[in-house]
Amino acid sequence: MPLYEHVVIARQDLSNAQAESLVEHFGTVLADNGGSVVDSEYWGVKTMAYKINKNRKGHYAFLKTDAPVAAKDEMERLMQLHDDVMRVLTIKVDEHAEGPSVQMQKRDEREGRRERR
Repeated sequence: MPLYEHVVIARQDLSNAQAESLVEHFGTVLADNGGSVVDSEYWGVKTMAYKINKNRKGHYAFLKTDAPVAAKDEMERLMQLHDDVMRVLTIKVDEHAEGPSVQMQKRDEREGRRERR
């Protein structure tokens, strides 16, 4: 099955628990259609570069999935119809990276960074 990575931005007025349960809900939608969530990360509330639907901030979540195309399409369709979801980005990848994403790594652990002067 194809491998995908999804980044979801939810409205800022949701609580952390509601945002995480939203991710779990879409994981069950994926599982019902024959896919699976390999890993999920909740990145927290972050400030966006520009306003989306009059919101300056949003709850960011990251999903690594292994799903057939039909399951991915159904999950994206439901995400776009959901009132609490502002944006969805889906990328097809060849393989999932091991360990936490760059957003979850501590600043000291990131590789390839030069020192500030």
